[in-house]
Amino acid sequence: MFIDTHAHLYHKQFADDREAMLQRAVGAGVTKLFLPNIDLESIEGMDALAAAHPAVCFPMMGLHPCSVGEHNDEAMARMESLLRTGRYCAVGEIGIDLYWDKTFLAQQQEVFRQHVRWAKALDLPVVIHCRNSFVETITIVEEENVDSLRGVFHCFTGTPEEAQRIIALGGFLLGIGGVITYPKGGLFETMNVVGPEHCVLETDAPYLAPVPFRGKRNESSYIPHIAERLALATGRSVADIATITTSNAERLFRR
Repeated sequence: MFIDTHAHLYHKQFADDREAMLQRAVGAGVTKLFLPNIDLESIEGMDALAAAHPAVCFPMMGLHPCSVGEHNDEAMARMESLLRTGRYCAVGEIGIDLYWDKTFLAQQQEVFRQHVRWAKALDLPVVIHCRNSFVETITIVEEENVDSLRGVFHCFTGTPEEAQRIIALGGFLLGIGGVITYPKGGLFETMNVVGPEHCVLETDAPYLAPVPFRGKRNESSYIPHIAERLALATGRSVADIATITTSNAERLFRR
């Protein structure tokens, strides 16, 4: 059995076949699906999906760094209020993104640090978006780190050295997705060095579909393709990868 630790299954791209897509995932052995939030507008659809499938879909709550602007007080107040209801399994998707726009770096740093502090107070994991911002992101995590802090660096695509810096935090995992199947992605070679012991699987659906679906809409039923590639990279069996990553995900999210 597998777990998809990061999938935006409430996205409009699934509007026409969402129930069938969920059935395909379960049929492929992907029995738990974790849903990261993006902004105020994404909450309603995410919550509805989790309410309709409470044994399969588990929602998170947070403000995506690409949704951070000059003024974030209203959104952050809403995020904190919802997190304190206890209905959410993680603080996410949060972090720093310097790929699209560096204008609001200071605000992204402030918002990210506040999310991490909520996670510590509420004993929840953090699900971290880190794009073109490894140093900025991990610096805050290292500064805020305590024994109880845990989380995952979603869509990890870094070097073995960056992986080891994450692992050294103590409670953090690497989110491995479709990029490991890309011939020039570099992640296959990194995982050959790092190994699977600190990994979880994810799709980031509907984005970043693995080979042989690259360029198409991604969905949770494709997790086995990612697992097969991680198994090949690390010299393990697919069964080993399923066991390791499922155990890591269940320990992280406590679901």
